[in-house]
Amino acid sequence: MQDLSLLMAQSAALGPRELVPVLVAAAIGLGVYALYSLFSARDARAEKRLDRFSRMTGGSDTHEQSSNSERLQELIEKAAPALAKPLTPQTEEEQSVLKIRLLNAGWRSEGAASIYLGIKFGFLLMGMLIALLIVVPTYGLTQKGMIYGFLVAGVSFYLPGVFVWWRVKGRQEQIFYGLPDALDLMVVCVEAGLGLDAAMRKVAEEMARSFPIISEEFSICNFQLQMGRPRREVLHDLGLRTGVDDMKSLAAILIQADRFGSSVANALRVQSDAMRTKRKQLAEERAAKTAVQLIIPLILFIFPAIFIVLVGPAGIQIVDNYMSMDVSGPK
Repeated sequence: MQDLSLLMAQSAALGPRELVPVLVAAAIGLGVYALYSLFSARDARAEKRLDRFSRMTGGSDTHEQSSNSERLQELIEKAAPALAKPLTPQTEEEQSVLKIRLLNAGWRSEGAASIYLGIKFGFLLMGMLIALLIVVPTYGLTQKGMIYGFLVAGVSFYLPGVFVWWRVKGRQEQIFYGLPDALDLMVVCVEAGLGLDAAMRKVAEEMARSFPIISEEFSICNFQLQMGRPRREVLHDLGLRTGVDDMKSLAAILIQADRFGSSVANALRVQSDAMRTKRKQLAEERAAKTAVQLIIPLILFIFPAIFIVLVGPAGIQIVDNYMSMDVSGPK
């Protein structure tokens, strides 16, 4: 009991300056978790209903958990448009840029833009609240306190954008490294007698484990083709949705082959060879940069150790000689 009372007294004695790291870390963690949990649910409403039905048949506990999470998600989705109003782009060009950016990140729902802007505005309010409750009482209304307050609010405001950039970069890298293998498999399928639609379906099935993002994109294309959309629009949306230049060039080549009736296998083979050459050149470029990048660790970590080993004994001998000269010299 004495230890518990002592711990409570110590926690109560903590000032606002000691609580800043804890509260900032907790707020950032909760915000990132909310952002990821909101955007990770990308299923259609029909799939959600089927999932809900399957959970209802599975048990009451899972049904209660799913219903609570769905209620929370619906509540946030309803509150997101109101929070997103101050940050909503006014022109159609800016809105299209934001939608394409979210598409590149893998968020394709209709309310993704409003949810993203709502979360961004919520992060701004959270940063301002932290600045008012912690930074201002700690540093007061001074220049330093105002700088720290604006810094906390600005970092909180740009955190969702950093998360979206990180997700877009990761998806594009996976598509870039996995697309040559997908094209090789597609060439094999086309030369075996399958059509382009069947080849895309086979690629989506075979690459579900190795490259799930490419499999997901081709699955979406197959679904759109089954719904009756023209192939040109589906391929154009594929390049626009991924945001990868190689995928855009692949879509353009397939559209031209479909329009002029040329061989799809030859077009895919040429595109695959070009992409492999590009990857080889990129690897050579990175290998050539390593010699320059190694200079910094050499200067900071290796040269000081070599300098100590080589010059250290001579320095010790010089110091000993000077010390002996001082001792033996006249007083």
